[in-house]
Amino acid sequence: MTFFRALALTAAPLGLAAVALPAPAIAQGQGGLSAVQSHLRAVTSMTANFSQTDHRGRTTTGTLSIKRPGKIRFEYRGSRMLIVANGSRLHFLDYDVNQQQSWPIGDSPLSVLLDPNRDLSRYARVIRDDANTLMIEARDPRRREFGRITLAFAKVNGAPGGLSLQGWNTVDAQNNQTQVRLSGQRFNVPVADSLFRFQPVQQRGPRR
Repeated sequence: MTFFRALALTAAPLGLAAVALPAPAIAQGQGGLSAVQSHLRAVTSMTANFSQTDHRGRTTTGTLSIKRPGKIRFEYRGSRMLIVANGSRLHFLDYDVNQQQSWPIGDSPLSVLLDPNRDLSRYARVIRDDANTLMIEARDPRRREFGRITLAFAKVNGAPGGLSLQGWNTVDAQNNQTQVRLSGQRFNVPVADSLFRFQPVQQRGPRR
């Protein structure tokens, strides 16, 4: 998998297809944003399986771990590739091809998941709020080149804040969409800090 396919997972907007929801969207305003904010503040950690489909229809799977604030890890099955944030920066590492990139967490729309204290009303809006589903779209109006993300939550009694994150769609500056579905979500479970450490990629020296 290339860096750009991986980056799409962390820097693009969320469409409804990621969680197979019907198309109509009903916005309910600040109440929905407050519910999402309450959920984020109630969840200190999360683990799940993910399935990622890019704009070409290619699907990859793996495991997701989150520990707030600022830590996330995507580990891909069948690949020696990681996307990991250790609190301040996101890192892409592909050990098979000796490739490594990093960028500030704030440059990715996924930062909405990693900082529960951010004021969602400044950069997010509700696009669906009904008896079963709550969806919000977030983008930084000052940094449109970073794309946007649509987060989908199921309303579940007993889940933190009454919500369970189901997935997201991202859209990048080139209008490429990436869809992510989650399954097996577990909230507020022990997640070791060691998961967010990594060995740097060994860069190849110049050819002689």
